[in-house]
Amino acid sequence: MSLTNLELLHYLSELLKTSKIKDYCPNGLQVEGKTNIQKIVTGVTASQALIDAAIEYQADAILVHHGYFWKGEDPCLRGMKKRRLAALLAHDINLFAFHLPLDVHTEFGNNVQLAKRLSIDVGQGVDANDPFSVALRGRFKTPITHQQLVDRLRTELKTTVLSEGDPERIITTVAWCTGGGQGYIDAAADLGIDAFISGEVSEQTIHTAREMNIDFFAAGHHATERYGAKALGEHLAEKFELDVTFVDIPNPA
Repeated sequence: MSLTNLELLHYLSELLKTSKIKDYCPNGLQVEGKTNIQKIVTGVTASQALIDAAIEYQADAILVHHGYFWKGEDPCLRGMKKRRLAALLAHDINLFAFHLPLDVHTEFGNNVQLAKRLSIDVGQGVDANDPFSVALRGRFKTPITHQQLVDRLRTELKTTVLSEGDPERIITTVAWCTGGGQGYIDAAADLGIDAFISGEVSEQTIHTAREMNIDFFAAGHHATERYGAKALGEHLAEKFELDVTFVDIPNPA
């Protein structure tokens, strides 16, 4: 079975509710390629390495979380950007990218997918008034110590972990935001939550953790956002009988 690129665009846009979510980049079909799509490569970021893998797989489309054309970036097509776009256009490959809509989706989103791997029961958003809250909160199915959570993150995500807190502290409640979501730690601390997990860390994050008595864990931007595009691709494969391959390009950051 195959879909046209516009049929796939319409389906994904409706599924991920892109029209309702403000973002820093365009969500959807960022680069148009061949009309009919049967073979898709999914990944975290539309890097040259992922494009090269898609060319090798003879993919009709790439589906990623981090695409192109970010707000405030230089619009000139030079250097790295030119080479990436030239490769896509030369091989007639469609590029689909979904940023915040893929973070917050209640089934395929990066945050929900991370919760599954960490045995967290998902509750509501950190901002309970926002139906598309980027940061979520919940509870561990079984309370866990700080050090046990470090070990679980390392094992499940195959990543290195930076953490702040008492290794023996028991953690029951948790908030999290994949990728560069460390700024939400303040809101989580105000809610009295035991721990906060994100991908990245800033200098001030550690001071917040110490002074507001909330344990903090940074497990890598790439590692925490590895699973949304993968899950979405698996859904497309099952629903439309498409040939979908997830390609994980290693990235320690």
